[in-house]
Amino acid sequence: MSLYRKYRPKTFAEVVGQEHIVTTLEQAVLQDKLSHAYLFSGPRGTGKTSIARILAKMLLTRGVGDEKIQKQILRAVEEESLVDLLEIDAASYTQVDNIRDLIEKIQFSPVVASAKVYIIDEVHMLSKSAFNALLKTLEEPPAYAYFILATTELNKVPATIQSRCQRFPFRAVREEDIIRHLQFIADQEKIPIDRGALRAVAHHAQGGMRDAISLLDQLRSLEKIEMQDVRERIGESGQEFIEAILEAVAAGDKKELLEIVRKVEESGIALDMLLRQLLAEVRQQLHASIESNHPIERLSLVLDTLLSAIRDIRMAPVPGLVLESALLSFCEETEAPKAEKPAGLFGKRKKAEEMEAPKPTIQPSSSRMRGTGLPARPAGGWPAGKAADLPGKKEFEPAEAHKEAIVEAPEVSLEAVKKTWANVLEGVTPASVKMSLKNGRVHAVSAKTVTVSFASAFHRDKVATTDASRKVEEIFEKFFKRHLKLECVVQDETGIAPSKDDKMVNLAEAAAEIF
Repeated sequence: MSLYRKYRPKTFAEVVGQEHIVTTLEQAVLQDKLSHAYLFSGPRGTGKTSIARILAKMLLTRGVGDEKIQKQILRAVEEESLVDLLEIDAASYTQVDNIRDLIEKIQFSPVVASAKVYIIDEVHMLSKSAFNALLKTLEEPPAYAYFILATTELNKVPATIQSRCQRFPFRAVREEDIIRHLQFIADQEKIPIDRGALRAVAHHAQGGMRDAISLLDQLRSLEKIEMQDVRERIGESGQEFIEAILEAVAAGDKKELLEIVRKVEESGIALDMLLRQLLAEVRQQLHASIESNHPIERLSLVLDTLLSAIRDIRMAPVPGLVLESALLSFCEETEAPKAEKPAGLFGKRKKAEEMEAPKPTIQPSSSRMRGTGLPARPAGGWPAGKAADLPGKKEFEPAEAHKEAIVEAPEVSLEAVKKTWANVLEGVTPASVKMSLKNGRVHAVSAKTVTVSFASAFHRDKVATTDASRKVEEIFEKFFKRHLKLECVVQDETGIAPSKDDKMVNLAEAAAEIF
């Protein structure tokens, strides 16, 4: 028999890591305040089905005075032969006809026990029609019928079903609890294993007790289980690459980042798992920054990028490319000029005195006062009759040399936008937004707005997001010295079919020299 089945908890006292649930159910049993429907939700391997069976034993033997019959019921539950306990895997029981058959059988009274208990595992797999058929029975079941539903994806269970059940959220088991329980099993089975190997097994299980025991079962054939044995059989965890990634990003070493991604792919580590570990590291730094009252804008952007990468990597034809793109985007941020580079994840924070505004410096008499528009006092003093007119007078006009020093903003026109668009595209990130922007055409340019039309709503919506449009507007402001609003429309909304005569610019053609 496998270790997991052998050491599966048979009483509430044997359950590990779910004390908040065990305590509540024990008190409910003692006070005879049991509900007719329960919903257990949480990660896999955390004890949902085990606790459901323990609770079922209590429900089935409640009110049975004969001790011999109680033992027979408990033995039948362990052997999975009791007719009054029906355990269903919803993954293979999804059809509405299956649920209707179950509902018809509920009308018959218990045969042996004092109740009929239905455990439906992975209940989120039921079809919509099956949920609807189950709904009425959950609301008004017979007095002897009890339902225990279990799921790893609570969000897929309809709210109408959830509202008719007592909900118990299971949590991932702490590593220390897993290590303690694995040590107990190893002692009972006389499995030689060192503490470091136990910790590696517990860490690999990611809070799932069942996975941890199964892995111990896999390794117990070795003479002695050591850390290296665990690593060789389960592969690298990915945690060892996190520090290398942070250092490479801080140094702006793009080649090193690509090399790290290559090593991660060769080692067989799940890329989404690596991203989650990196996300956890950034989250810790976010919490530390908030506690220290440091800026968190950059950390928030990093979190958004990582979350998007985790979503995209599952459907990407080349998952490694998604990881590379996310890491390289962080590297580009660290290459910003020091005056613009924010304190955050990949660099040392500025001291408090460095964060203060710089003190004004005294300019030579021949230079002009920075930021005021007023000339400095000449060495020989102001000419007679002029000193009183200079400071604060609206009539004051800057000297010719000062006029020449004023940087004039370039004219905003369709032609000007065409000339600078290749540079605009070059500065847009991430790559997905850049690709959508390349599929657009400039439709119109006004003093305050640049209107870009797209052939499909997909590309328009991609560019029209707040972060993407703000990035483009910042690049506009850099070139034209004024704020220009980006307006994104679908070609049909412009009322003009695209043609060469309408002077609309194909942005992909404008950027051909770069891409």
